Amino acid sequence: MSAFFNFQSLLTVILLLTCACAYSRSLAPSVLDRNKTGLLGKFWKCARIGEWKSPYVAAGCIVMAFSILFTQ
Repeated sequence: MSAFFNFQSLLTVILLLTCACAYSRSLAPSVLDRNKTGLLGKFWKCARIGEWKSPYVAAGCIVMAFSILFTQ
């Protein structure tokens, strides 16, 4: 089943994308900062969300991890 048809998988993909973008921006900020528009701008926006809302993203990752481990 595709991640777009399964809500839990979609949330997992979004959380992983946000965390990966924020982590990659912390390693090489110039790569994402020069691409603020277009398709690569989506990754910049995910990185900003991951930085600004990091406690909520971390809590979402923990909840999703327990959900995946214990409900599937």
